[in-house]
Amino acid sequence: MKIATWNVNSIKVRLPNLLAWLERERPDAVCLQEIKCVTEDFPLLELRALGYHAVAAGQKTYNGVALLTREAPRDVLIGLPGDPADMQARYIEATVGDVRVASIYLPNGNPVDSDKFPYKLAWMRRLEARARELLAAETAAVLAGDYNVAPTDADVYDPEAWREDALCRRESRGAFRSLVNLGFTDAYRVFHAEPHRYTFWDYQAGRWMRDEGLRIDHLLLTPQTGSPRPTSTRASADGTRPRITRPSGARSLRPPRPRTSGRNGGGSCRWPSCDRADRARSPDRC
Repeated sequence: MKIATWNVNSIKVRLPNLLAWLERERPDAVCLQEIKCVTEDFPLLELRALGYHAVAAGQKTYNGVALLTREAPRDVLIGLPGDPADMQARYIEATVGDVRVASIYLPNGNPVDSDKFPYKLAWMRRLEARARELLAAETAAVLAGDYNVAPTDADVYDPEAWREDALCRRESRGAFRSLVNLGFTDAYRVFHAEPHRYTFWDYQAGRWMRDEGLRIDHLLLTPQTGSPRPTSTRASADGTRPRITRPSGARSLRPPRPRTSGRNGGGSCRWPSCDRADRARSPDRC
């Protein structure tokens, strides 16, 4: 099973790019974040024309997550359990084949001296509680998405400059480490132990051109998914940066796309050599 995650930063703006990418790559499941539309406006018909089922949890203007699957999803869970009062659209989960797949848009948390940072940490505690449930059930699961956490200094181009940012604060990193240490595999690190490999580049100040990014998008796998391994001639485990074109409207680019065979099987991961998904708003990005 090939699973991808993409923070699209507006499904309306990015839909042509998404459709073209789906047609070319044909992933089995795609986790989208920041769709930025109400659920009723999600483009179901366009996706269905390409053979994809879609379930979404949206809200006006902000946030929003979705799952696109080639096989009909089952047992859909909308919203992260643990706080019935939390109405932000940041979590959706469903069974695809024999794998439980979650699309996660974890709160940013900035500014840290506001109520946004405590909300982020509380959200991460709820995510850990849900992760414990999946592990206790011995479920093959992939928790994929925009975590808004750079786990270590090796995941940031300038650690000192980002030290007090919510993406890099020790509290955020500690919560992420606690989650992984439950028994999850950080799929990207299976292939790239070297420092300074990124999934996000801000469009400002030439960050992409200088490869000044952060690794904040993650795919965490339970043991039941099997061990990922690189496959196909397109795998980029050699560490080369992808070649991309620049469609309009992006601020950042995000690559993670693992393949897993699911429960009881040996998994595999595939890192594309040419299509880091875009996220943002700048007219000079794809």
